[in-house]
Amino acid sequence: MAEGNRKIGSGNIQRFDQKNIMFRRVRWDPSLQELKQKWYGEHIARDRPGYTLKDRALEGAGWYVERQFAKGNHSGNFGLYNWEVDPIEVARINRLAPGQRYPVSNPAQMSRDIKRAAKFLGASLVGICRLDRRWIYSHTFDPVTFEHSPFDIPEEFEYVIVIAVEMDYEVIKLSPALIAEATPADAYSRMAYVAGRVAHFIRGLGYKAIPSGNDSALNIPLAIDAGLGELGRHGILITEKFGPRVRLCKVFTDLPLIPDKPIEFGVTEFCNSCKRCAEDCPGRAISFGEPTNEGFTVSNNSGAYKWYIDPEKCFQFWGKNDGGGCNNCIRVCPFNKSTGWLHDVSRFIVRNASWLDPLLVRMDELLGYGKRAKAEQFWRS
Repeated sequence: MAEGNRKIGSGNIQRFDQKNIMFRRVRWDPSLQELKQKWYGEHIARDRPGYTLKDRALEGAGWYVERQFAKGNHSGNFGLYNWEVDPIEVARINRLAPGQRYPVSNPAQMSRDIKRAAKFLGASLVGICRLDRRWIYSHTFDPVTFEHSPFDIPEEFEYVIVIAVEMDYEVIKLSPALIAEATPADAYSRMAYVAGRVAHFIRGLGYKAIPSGNDSALNIPLAIDAGLGELGRHGILITEKFGPRVRLCKVFTDLPLIPDKPIEFGVTEFCNSCKRCAEDCPGRAISFGEPTNEGFTVSNNSGAYKWYIDPEKCFQFWGKNDGGGCNNCIRVCPFNKSTGWLHDVSRFIVRNASWLDPLLVRMDELLGYGKRAKAEQFWRS
């Protein structure tokens, strides 16, 4: 395992209670009820670029599939993220005899086949890992009914297929305007679309599959285990191809597979030199300091050695921002680039010559990368 990722997996790591995620905490924590109203309450469309009714409608359209047909940010095990599908129905859709199973004599080839299928079905990146059960939520919490229950994934689900879905490069530039939230919203809907279909593909082979969005388990450590990237200072997975500009989903399965290995391409060293995300965080939620084993609040999964953000400060700004969220840390991250030879060269330098990292950070600023774009330009393009 890569050095930076090895440290993340070290320490006294306990399974995290979903009840303590900020989106859940504001539902039940008495000290956060004012913030709950700011975030979940009604918001009036503004007569300013990026916050108009048209901008809100675009964000809502992005969320439509996730909220109506998946609910992976709510509870999971629903619609496209359904855990159980009638095997007779699976056989009927696939026009197979019930009970038929594809023989897997070569798990390495099956792993390649799964990745090929996942990318065909809409995944931007795909990795495979063994299920480290420390990353499964200890309890689930329903934000509507307040039901708080012990949770686990059945033992036969030994592998996780972790999927990254790319977010739009140009729209992220509009952050923190509300319209920028349309691209993560769209990604969450596409996550459900991809993970649900990958799970159905596996079921069609005669194996079990549980598709999952943000429910069930922590996505970032699973993605690190699956070799999709490294953890950045801003607490987000940084992939080599898209930087932090992805959202993550996964499929748990009993299909025999070969896990990928965690990777290292210079993120930890670069983040030590950079700090642009901390400088541009409007909530001052991102640390300028060194990695640690201790988080700021109960909404951190303390015990892992990493950079922690302060989720309460982050969420406070989201509430102030007309419920518009914020993607500034993604927008300004030097790893957030579109494809091209110049950026390929930069990534090569980051991987192989970390002593040049401060120069790359300075060049990134001088060339104007990460600068906020004008929200009204979206509708003119």
